Amino acid sequence: MSRLSIDFRRHRLDNGLKVVLAPDPTVPIVATNLWYGVGSRNEPKGKTGFAHLFEHMMFQGSAHVPKNKHFELIEGVGGTLNATTWFDRTNYFETVPAVDVELALWLESDRMGWMLPAMTQEKLDNQRDVVKNEKRQRYDNQPYGDWDERVQSLVYPETHPYHHTVIGSMEDIDGATLDDVRSFFETFYVPNNAVLTLAGDIDPARALEQVKRYFGEIEPGDDIPPLPGDPDVDPLIGSTVRDHVISDVPLPRVIMAFRVPPFSSDEFAVARVTGALLGTGRASRFYRRLVRERRIAKSVVTYVYPLLTGQSMMLVWATGYPETTPQALESAMSEEIDALRSAEEREVDRAIALTETDLVRTLERLSERADLLSMFDLYFDDPGRLNQELDRLRAVELGQIRDFVGKRLGEDNRAIVIYEPENGR
Repeated sequence: MSRLSIDFRRHRLDNGLKVVLAPDPTVPIVATNLWYGVGSRNEPKGKTGFAHLFEHMMFQGSAHVPKNKHFELIEGVGGTLNATTWFDRTNYFETVPAVDVELALWLESDRMGWMLPAMTQEKLDNQRDVVKNEKRQRYDNQPYGDWDERVQSLVYPETHPYHHTVIGSMEDIDGATLDDVRSFFETFYVPNNAVLTLAGDIDPARALEQVKRYFGEIEPGDDIPPLPGDPDVDPLIGSTVRDHVISDVPLPRVIMAFRVPPFSSDEFAVARVTGALLGTGRASRFYRRLVRERRIAKSVVTYVYPLLTGQSMMLVWATGYPETTPQALESAMSEEIDALRSAEEREVDRAIALTETDLVRTLERLSERADLLSMFDLYFDDPGRLNQELDRLRAVELGQIRDFVGKRLGEDNRAIVIYEPENGR
């Protein structure tokens, strides 16, 4: 039985805004966390990158907050803030001294309710250039920087909402008009498509009144439109698909990706533990065999994406040494993946324990706790589902791991991207 028990109260305002209040009087701060149900999956063809572009636009001022003042005001009271865009959502968050929680609420409510009056062509042009520069710096001009674009295009068909990257197409960003941006805001940045979480030194009754004061008069939007394209996708890719890239990278790298059950599935916990078994910690299969014993890899990474639409994705990669051939690296990775069919109970116990520890340590951080409560409310309409996460992990059994490896990690469900240094460097 799980001993995870995050205390929270859940409410819904008349305009549809979901509110989660998680008191913790042990710290004199409050984390505010606002999730909107919009990410790259909501972007139709020709409008990719809009969710990320709009994340930038949200810091350009609103009706009562001048451009960049959001940062100045929060940092002026000793707080921190940021925002991120992903496949299924966009989130905005601040951590402030408890006495300044109303400042964070006012700022977030002003841009939710009164963003459009402050939106100008100049701001759009400016942030369009910022996004394009970000793509050049973080993707185009970085070794291995386009890996996600290559992997996603192999794992998901062109009609699927996850086929394109979060950063999107620069041609689409160039074509964005002020009317496009206004329409995007009016469609998705509405209270009935959002979750607001407050975690920390709050009195729940007083905090709810504060939320109502700042957010209660914002009008709800229309129903959120269905996802573009075809969200349904087969559980398996159907074969091994490849992309071999010879470019200016320092070391060979092999990236493998697999379709796995979505975050909403009971099987997702099996995928998560399998990923930990392969690559979490120095006792993991990949690290022990590829890095320490065979010395064929310099580093290894595994990650299971918590995605909702159709099928999610497991990612594993290994970076070799200058003398390592990509073919040898891929062969070694495949051997270790196939060998999981003979995994032992103690290995599974270790992987579960490491995954549990990572979750508990994450929840110790107030900002992360608020973020996860927002996530579970937005994704599942149930923030209390977070309290059952340990139970789901502990329920994973050795037989499920072996079955998962056989059904999901075989050659009929692999997307492989190989990076090879130019001139054999």
